[in-house]
Amino acid sequence: MGMHCLLALFLAFFFVGVTLFSWDSFLLPLLSLAHSPSLLVRLSQAPDHTLSPPYHSHATQTTCNHFTCFNVYRCRTHHQQLRVHVSRPEIFIDPQGQEVAPWTQEFIQILEAIEASPYYTPEAHEACVFVPAMDFLNENDVQVAASGAALAMGSDWDEGRNNLVFTMLPGSPPQFSPSLGVPHGRAMVAGAGLNTWSYRKGFDIALPTFSPEVQGSNRTWPAQERIWRLVSSQVNIASKTQEILHELEEDHSQDLVVLSRCFNGGKNLKTRCRSDGSQHAYPGVMGQAEFCLVVKGVRLTQSTLMDAMHLGCIPVVVVDSLVLPFSEVLDWKRFSIRLFERNLPNVMEILNAISRQKVLELQAQVQWVYARYFESITQISLTTLDILNDRLFSHKKRTYLEWNVPIHYSNPLFLTNTPPESDGFTGVILTYDRLDSLFAVMNRIADTPSLTKIVVVWNNQEVAPPPAHEWPKLAKPFEVIRTSSNVLSNRFFPYDEITTECILSIDDDIIMLTADELEFGYQVWREFPDRIVGFPSRTHIWNNATSRWKYESEWTSQISMVLTGAAFYHKYWNYLYTASPSPETKVIKAWVDQNMNCEDIAMNFLVANVTGKSPIKVTPRKKFKCSTPKCTNVDMLSGIQSHMIERSDCINMFSQLYGRMPLKTVEFRADPVLFKEKMPDKLKEFNDIGSL
Repeated sequence: MGMHCLLALFLAFFFVGVTLFSWDSFLLPLLSLAHSPSLLVRLSQAPDHTLSPPYHSHATQTTCNHFTCFNVYRCRTHHQQLRVHVSRPEIFIDPQGQEVAPWTQEFIQILEAIEASPYYTPEAHEACVFVPAMDFLNENDVQVAASGAALAMGSDWDEGRNNLVFTMLPGSPPQFSPSLGVPHGRAMVAGAGLNTWSYRKGFDIALPTFSPEVQGSNRTWPAQERIWRLVSSQVNIASKTQEILHELEEDHSQDLVVLSRCFNGGKNLKTRCRSDGSQHAYPGVMGQAEFCLVVKGVRLTQSTLMDAMHLGCIPVVVVDSLVLPFSEVLDWKRFSIRLFERNLPNVMEILNAISRQKVLELQAQVQWVYARYFESITQISLTTLDILNDRLFSHKKRTYLEWNVPIHYSNPLFLTNTPPESDGFTGVILTYDRLDSLFAVMNRIADTPSLTKIVVVWNNQEVAPPPAHEWPKLAKPFEVIRTSSNVLSNRFFPYDEITTECILSIDDDIIMLTADELEFGYQVWREFPDRIVGFPSRTHIWNNATSRWKYESEWTSQISMVLTGAAFYHKYWNYLYTASPSPETKVIKAWVDQNMNCEDIAMNFLVANVTGKSPIKVTPRKKFKCSTPKCTNVDMLSGIQSHMIERSDCINMFSQLYGRMPLKTVEFRADPVLFKEKMPDKLKEFNDIGSL
């Protein structure tokens, strides 16, 4: 049925009323006066598209992470937070005249919550994340192949990059996993019933299966003692599991109640029956138990988990492969019990060992967490956006830190240990007027196999770069960028000419590094893409006599900084340093540009503050030989005595601005495994590695 016909029936819905079916029947496509007129108007004006088989869509990506399937540079925004845009609604019709993915009331509520949130932008060009206006909440009501083709036609789709797709009721068997069902390309999935082998940590977001049974109903927390210890009220669970539960019920009849569908009562899903014939109202029966069982059924998850929490019942989750809702940030150990399926026969012994005080603590946390995060579609939608915002803008105050359940947190952009695609690195060289040294560096790094291109940042506004015929002839392409002012921060700008995730930041006088050393450094960075990985290392030490930090350049077993005069790092850090600085980074950047010093220390502070990790030094070089004439260092900043004093001052000033010392000290260096072994060179991948 097309949207124009639906709108023609709108007044009829208004006068006769509508009823929302439970998840176990089907979600009814409907519109309600409670929804925003602007959304209804846009929906009424949505163009119709008729799809004809065979349906074509982009192949599903199962290995997506924030390196391969997300363009973080779209998130450049002056608002310093996530910006989400809801794509234009479109109606897709199959050859039989049926809608491919009909809209439901719950999906309209999600879109309303997004558009009412501070993250929403009506302008697509401002957006960091796009939400396709296609409803996949109930996969049983979705035409899989046709939906994939419809998604691929979206103007904001771009193979799914930076798109967020919502789903809450997986099909049977689960269809909307990253490996099955609707071909969603490189989009993030915010879905219920995600399993551990298909869930992409730090990329997808696990949602609860929302329960329409309890939406809008009053939550009552019984003050009296609860009648039972444990209630099992799920339907459609495996027969073997049902047998185990009935055996347990025989041994613990006073504490355990096992309910199933009442066959003599028709298909009334709001009634559950016990083996003795007694009937109990669902979900209210869960409010009479301390613990409620959540086991694997026909689907990986049902609404039982949310129904239990709604009634203040502590969930006992016995589904090995289930990714719990918002587990990226919620510590479920604080308000639930998680058991392996093999431990189900011992569930009563495990629960009886929990003290009364612990039960009260768990109940209090269940009530708080449910009211804060799961009580409505709006809260679920906003929490999803909050998580995305914290992933991308980690230096900002997190939006859900006000609650009292500890959260899990790690660096937002690099939550996976999967290395980026091997697309090489871009060499970025900041230069002023040392042409001979610059050309020597370009010739040296051009021999590195993984180098993609060279970007020369020309920082001299008084003298133009030499003409094209005077530049060296290289096997790799290079581009020259002229800057408008002579500041050190120009080396840390996310230029569009940098087409790779990885940057080799190198000074125009570092000519001693070999191609093997550079290639090895890049391969180490691929294993640690959130770190600064490089060659010259430094450390900071505390001086008890002066109660100050001191910059230390002597060779020690400890390092806390890798200087960006010869270092690999992710392009994202350039974005945080210059294009989207935090308040403290903005002050530091201004000081660095004015004083022409400490930009490398500032970058180490920024990365360590976001990741909580140390840099990585590679290869055993002790010192970097100078490359200036006669090796006198007369033209080098580091040759001035006051330079070292000023760098100690930088460390103290930066730590005060951050309110702490973010630099992490480590005793670690990465070397090729065989480079010192007396073995034939053909057995070694990196032969030309400098010695001490």
